[in-house]
Amino acid sequence: MLTIREFDTRAGERFADGEIPGFVHLYVGEEAVGVGACAALEEDDYITSTHRGHGHCIAKGLDPKLMMSEIYGKRDGYCNGKGGSMHIADVDSEMLGANGIVGAGPPLGTGAALSISQKGEDRIALSFLGDGAVAQGQVHEAVNLASTWDLPVVFLIENNQYGEGTAVSDQHNAKNLSDTAAAYDIPGINVDGMDITAVNEAVTEARKRARNGEGPTLIEAETYRFHGHFEGDQELYRDEEEVEDWRKRDPIDTFSERLIERDELSEEELGEMREDIEMEIEDAIEYAKNADDPTPDEAYEDMFSQRVPDIDLFVEQANARADGGTRGGEF
Repeated sequence: MLTIREFDTRAGERFADGEIPGFVHLYVGEEAVGVGACAALEEDDYITSTHRGHGHCIAKGLDPKLMMSEIYGKRDGYCNGKGGSMHIADVDSEMLGANGIVGAGPPLGTGAALSISQKGEDRIALSFLGDGAVAQGQVHEAVNLASTWDLPVVFLIENNQYGEGTAVSDQHNAKNLSDTAAAYDIPGINVDGMDITAVNEAVTEARKRARNGEGPTLIEAETYRFHGHFEGDQELYRDEEEVEDWRKRDPIDTFSERLIERDELSEEELGEMREDIEMEIEDAIEYAKNADDPTPDEAYEDMFSQRVPDIDLFVEQANARADGGTRGGEF
């Protein structure tokens, strides 16, 4: 959780300073959900993410240096600088991608679970989604199919109380979003998303159920984002008192306090961890800033499994135009 907090805090600062292109959607405040969930998974379990995916990536074990390089748009990034903040993916880590399309993760998770079922593999898929995504049609289709076929997938709703600037109560008629599980005859569980232990226990049980062939579970984790929907959001839809009330439940502070009370962590050890992580993220930023930019030609790589003559011709013509020549003909 400390790594996620430091990574996103620094990413937000660098974005505000104009170093990072595009948008960043920070996970600060929600760390207990991603870490608690991924700690309950096996290394070869799949996850799918959301537009607010930095925390999921780090919790799944991705390298902050390569993540930061991707956010900076550099060649060394996980997607060679083409995906940016909202589309980090690493198939080798079974991280099937963050996604800028609201509600796009559950169909991918259901698809991964279907492949697991067909291959008879001993693993599951877990799909993170936000409270706003629950109203999306493709989410219903994904959960319905997974429940009908008893696929090994867990759907984890990160209810951070707002879909962009709209409160959950103004988006949904259900008191708890987990209550929608009843429509699919699968378990619906509501947990404290500010408590890493509660999230971990819920996902552990859901994973066990999925591996036993009992189908999906829908978990709603009640959490809160301490920053706006995106960095730069004026946050006119909520007041400071509400934010401060939630900050009192900071998942990092409350968990570290419990560990210290149980003599499982000392103040000195916590301080050393913070210092080490600050250095790790500073190194990641410097690595990204000094990494090579992709060349224009690379914009057309990794698009197709086989070469496409029309793309090759377009690249050739573009290069000729950039060189001031006529190689490859005119547009």
